[in-house]
Amino acid sequence: MPFLQLTLSCSLAAQPRCEHALEDVGALAVTLQDAHRDAADEQAIFEPGVGQVPLWDEMTLTALFPAEADPVLLLAALEAFDPDLDWSGAEFMPLPDQDWVRAWMDDYPPLRFGRSLWIVPWNAELPAEASAMGAAATIIRLDPGLAFGSGTHPTTALCLEWLDQLAQDGSLQGRRVLDLGCGSGILAIAALALGAAQADGIDNDPQALIASIDNAQRNGVAERLAVFMPHDAPDTGYDVVLANILASALDELAPVIAARVRPGGRLALSGILDGQQDDLLARYHEWFDELQVCRQGDWLRITGLRR
Repeated sequence: MPFLQLTLSCSLAAQPRCEHALEDVGALAVTLQDAHRDAADEQAIFEPGVGQVPLWDEMTLTALFPAEADPVLLLAALEAFDPDLDWSGAEFMPLPDQDWVRAWMDDYPPLRFGRSLWIVPWNAELPAEASAMGAAATIIRLDPGLAFGSGTHPTTALCLEWLDQLAQDGSLQGRRVLDLGCGSGILAIAALALGAAQADGIDNDPQALIASIDNAQRNGVAERLAVFMPHDAPDTGYDVVLANILASALDELAPVIAARVRPGGRLALSGILDGQQDDLLARYHEWFDELQVCRQGDWLRITGLRR
């Protein structure tokens, strides 16, 4: 269906009030983006840490309204709702009707990670290369409407490639896995499809837990996946732990994360920008040996073996 789109720049301090006002005057959806996402000093925040809801200092809010909404009346309603905010920078544009699922699939084609792992939109055709691999290919189907994580970001890609490596050397077979900050459930589901026996996912967003279960059902592994809010998660150890969150959260939660990894277990930390690795390597050396850094562009993954 068509929409009327409003775009507005705002500060971190003003974001809650802006979003509240937009929803009050009838916004169907409000999304946030880094206002400097094309700049060299971009503050990249792709997935909040567990228990955190971080945002950028300056951001762009995009709100969708019914196509028939009047921009002049909307702007007047916003100014009346919160006259202390500056609404003068609001820009309106019609958003024509299109096939949103088709658009997602065009932006996120099937992707291969490592030797055998493929992430494919749930209703996309299987690539010829994957079909030719037959049973050697591991196929994960994701719902584009629930894609909190689709594998396109280097941080997720680094984790998927690591899981494929573990599967190839037999280190994943029959193991219990924790996906900390599970988002769409992509990492936990991939681990199960690659041979893990059981996986738990933890996220601070209830919608992420719903997405994880939905995607697990699509891939036939729902009976082996359990998801939890942080305060409900079981206090247990795991053979394999992945934490694809922010570097600041990886630092703050280091003792908690380390305690979740059984002796001899494996850890992967992602969501780390180049320049943030040295502090994290020093932090996790207290508990882990064989710490290694893998790079994809400006993003890094740290892996280690629990003492």
